[in-house]
Amino acid sequence: MSHDSPIAPEGVPFIISAILITYVCQYFGWTWATVIFGITTLFVAWFFRNPQRNPPADPKAIISPCDGKVIRIETVEGHELLTGPLKKISIFMNVFNVHVNRIPYDGIVEVIRYYPGKFLTANLDKASTENERNALVIGLKNGEKMLVIQIAGLVARRIVCWVAKGMSVTKGERFGLIRFGSRLDVFLPPQTNVCVRVGDRVRAGETPIGEMP
Repeated sequence: MSHDSPIAPEGVPFIISAILITYVCQYFGWTWATVIFGITTLFVAWFFRNPQRNPPADPKAIISPCDGKVIRIETVEGHELLTGPLKKISIFMNVFNVHVNRIPYDGIVEVIRYYPGKFLTANLDKASTENERNALVIGLKNGEKMLVIQIAGLVARRIVCWVAKGMSVTKGERFGLIRFGSRLDVFLPPQTNVCVRVGDRVRAGETPIGEMP
């Protein structure tokens, strides 16, 4: 299935349902309901938008995997899927952000692991370890590895991943989405030069969040 359409395929059932409800309300002459569900249809279509993005030409640039706000930057000892130390960048997506996720750097998908969990507000620190999430370990050409974790939030109830173990992936390539609000954590090699700060707004596939040495 192609993932470069203007609307993410996973959003189509929601959009069709909203259109049908709007039509039913209009048929029975329920004016206010028609207006409300008409607006809902437009919002759902807008939420699942899948814009084209152009990664920076700099081969050292590590790009943001999602749209949103940088809420935490720290050095951690490691993760169960990747030995440390590692530089961790957490990015929070609200319902108004584009929710299609992108690969931060060229490499090979070595591990994919899904973790069932809770649906706490995604901007809480404990969401990284307690919420439903999906982790990808990407092996880089220089022998380093990075870890990208999709984390469900309070409203999100479905994490979608379009890549598989063993696939070769490229910077800026779409690899999944999270429905209706969420967060991504990125774990980078310790020598990475982080080039964002807490509070910065980033765009998936375009904003550099780090630079390889």
